[in-house]
Amino acid sequence: MKMIIAIVQSKDSNRLRKAFNKAEIQVTQLSTTGGFLREGNATFLIGVKDEKVQQVLDIIKKNAESREQYVTSQMHIDVEGGSAFPVNVRIGGATVFVMPVEQFLKF
Repeated sequence: MKMIIAIVQSKDSNRLRKAFNKAEIQVTQLSTTGGFLREGNATFLIGVKDEKVQQVLDIIKKNAESREQYVTSQMHIDVEGGSAFPVNVRIGGATVFVMPVEQFLKF
């Protein structure tokens, strides 16, 4: 058995949750906040048998899109009082951890 932890952007969470439901994969969804952009994320906790790991990873890859977005830089240019400037960054997608589960209990 494996525990899959998938961190995705909030924009992708509804689509991903619906895809898990359609595939009859039980998940626990947590609302989280990212450290880099300080925007809302969703963290999915998914316990599955080893043979279902690839199916879960395929669903995540299909439903958590990576995209580019302009964000205001936290760095300031020290010219006449300083000003923030937009920076193009790649956001979205998913950060996924797959870990072995030693024991699973459900009460």
